Amino acid sequence: MLKGILEGCLLAIINRGETYGYEMIEKLEEFGFYMVSEGSIYPVLMRMQKESLVTTVMKASPNGPNRKYYSITELGKDELADYQARWKELSQAVNALFDNDNNKGGE
Repeated sequence: MLKGILEGCLLAIINRGETYGYEMIEKLEEFGFYMVSEGSIYPVLMRMQKESLVTTVMKASPNGPNRKYYSITELGKDELADYQARWKELSQAVNALFDNDNNKGGE
């Protein structure tokens, strides 16, 4: 399930401000996404870059090698808005289904 929502979550984080990969993992963990690893986000970030949803710039790091920082593009903001609308619709449908099952006692 996480694979399908990771792009939207990453766009939401990047939309808050320029950020680099490991920092995104830390921010995801703040929201309870403890199962996300660097190995799972970098392919998504690369695809988002190829699709022009994000741009990147290399910056010096105080703790070692340069870091690739990601920023959201206008196209990325449009995609995020579409994702949020789809997520709201989907989550309402799933919640309605689960609420309905709970009200029937699991029949």
